[in-house]
Amino acid sequence: MAELAVNIDHIATIREARGGIEPDPIAGAVIAELAGAVGIVCHLREDRRHINDRDVRLLREVVKTKLDLEMAATPEIIEIAFEVLPDLVTIVPERREELTTEGGLDVAARVEFYTNLVERIHDKEIEVSFFIEPDTDQIDAALEAGADIVELHTGIYANARSAEDVRTELERLAGAAAYARQNGLRVTAGHGLNYINVVPIVGIPDIVEVSIGHAIISRAVFVGLDRAVREMCSLVRHGCLPHK
Repeated sequence: MAELAVNIDHIATIREARGGIEPDPIAGAVIAELAGAVGIVCHLREDRRHINDRDVRLLREVVKTKLDLEMAATPEIIEIAFEVLPDLVTIVPERREELTTEGGLDVAARVEFYTNLVERIHDKEIEVSFFIEPDTDQIDAALEAGADIVELHTGIYANARSAEDVRTELERLAGAAAYARQNGLRVTAGHGLNYINVVPIVGIPDIVEVSIGHAIISRAVFVGLDRAVREMCSLVRHGCLPHK
């Protein structure tokens, strides 16, 4: 059975739209945990477009489940991670001009760099995940670098329009998840998942957790964050909405 980690970046995005203090992503993290999330995910970007340094430090104090800090492998953000000590860091690619992360990290292109980085992070007793495409070369590179987890990028699947394309991407994700799991990695997935397309993903037995943010925060506008998280938890764990 898969579990749900809630990404709270988009709560901060709404806050930053007015440059004020509401809504507070810290409060959102507490609600998400109480509603059943097994982890809180946040992405501290170099340009601080949503989550900021204050958020990360307060989240470390407040989160009771697991704090997953998504981050680019830049010296500034690495040092912040070493100060805050999240439970997990997920290394992601990052471009300032992108609206959201556009694809998986190319670990294979810089294996030596990432191996050294993983060793430094492990020295702080923090687990490491790489956000990668469902590709065996990238999985092999993550293994060589010493990762604990790989998060498979589900964006191509989420954006697929034809039934054939959806089926192809599901097969690719399932194959990659099985390969990673057989080689000792824990497997998670995320990007573009919502209340409709998440069910086939959590039906892949080797995927143990999904990370979802935008869809949950969007639904929360209409039904509230507690209900939005509880509904997604039920879909992830049981493949259906909770009984009323």
